[in-house]
Amino acid sequence: MGIINAMKTQSKSNKPDNKAGNKKVNKAWLHDHINDPYVKLANKEGYRARAAYKLKEIDEALHLVKPGQLVVDLGCTPGAWSQYLRRRMSPQGAAVGEMNGTIIGLDLLPMEPIEGVTFIQGDFREAETLAKLEAALGGQKADLVVSDMAPNLSGISSADAARVEYLVELAIEFAQNHMKPQGALVAKVFHGGSYNEVVQRFKQAFVTVKPLKPKASRDRSSETFLIGLGLKGF
Repeated sequence: MGIINAMKTQSKSNKPDNKAGNKKVNKAWLHDHINDPYVKLANKEGYRARAAYKLKEIDEALHLVKPGQLVVDLGCTPGAWSQYLRRRMSPQGAAVGEMNGTIIGLDLLPMEPIEGVTFIQGDFREAETLAKLEAALGGQKADLVVSDMAPNLSGISSADAARVEYLVELAIEFAQNHMKPQGALVAKVFHGGSYNEVVQRFKQAFVTVKPLKPKASRDRSSETFLIGLGLKGF
């Protein structure tokens, strides 16, 4: 747990965090962000972040989200994935009103409320947070666990690889402890560094592993997603 302090920001962020020598990078990011069709679409459709369309593409490809499910959203702030899940569980995709299913979001950072979504702020490795989660689960296990967690990247490849691998390991362990055997885990990963090790860890834990890079992921980004289907050992 030596890198726990480096993990304090586990929620989704598209803007680079490394300030040193990043003026050109930040300018390019801002230009891309302003002109990004997914940013414009997110604003139009009421999503808090363009990340909603990444989960949407994954879901449309693999048909993971179904009404009536219990879904846990790890690293949920600012809430775009939870918003998408909530609409998928609502008649005609409504953002408010009737909903068939349960969504529990967890994050170290606060999140503005989303109707129908139970939010737990805290570190899910800690006893107090786990107790809150277990109370929210009500003795049930999740059908689906989604994780868009990402660490603050330092630019030091070995350190960044360790941080990414650590967060993925947390997501896998969480799924193994709190998900149904036939469930699925969606987790953000990054090419390079420890990518091959992360894929192998997924293959150890799941019957089927599928890599998928949504079109909503920026071309210059090394991010992709691994989807684990069906836990091994059951």
